[in-house]
Amino acid sequence: MRVLGVDPGLTRCGVGVVEGVAGRPLTMIGVGVVRTPADADLGHRLVAVEQGIEQWLDEHRPEFVAVEQVFSQHNVRTVMGTAQASAVAMLCAARRGIPVALHTPSEVKAAVTGSGRADKAQVGAMVTRLLRLSAPPKPADAADALALAICHIWRAPAQNRLQQAVALHTAQAPKGRTA
Repeated sequence: MRVLGVDPGLTRCGVGVVEGVAGRPLTMIGVGVVRTPADADLGHRLVAVEQGIEQWLDEHRPEFVAVEQVFSQHNVRTVMGTAQASAVAMLCAARRGIPVALHTPSEVKAAVTGSGRADKAQVGAMVTRLLRLSAPPKPADAADALALAICHIWRAPAQNRLQQAVALHTAQAPKGRTA
């Protein structure tokens, strides 16, 4: 399975591609950051994020895109920019028919470090270890993107089985009744 992880942001949008399957060693295929100037017009920044993500999709051909789910922060302006960049990533994937999964920050931290409250340094250290890298990816947005991809690879099989079970149960339920 090849997954493009996206840590959305307008100034720095982390992107990372990881390949592998749950229970086996994973391989980093690529990591980077799509950057936009903070003083540029919002529309131009969103186009730059789109172009950057499209380049990653063209170059690495992922089977899935894992995006960090936007959560409420105190700074509404930051939340809006993150949500807009997140929507661009989802749009790019959907346009190509690539399935998108959203993962919360605490879900990603728990998957990679064992604690949903891990800090950036702990996530970076575990990404480095899990992917057998010589140093943590910089900036932290890049390491977070790889962590998203790792989280999806590890959690996708269980999520797929759960979705299939729900679909089967719904299909077998008597008409007019759903559980």
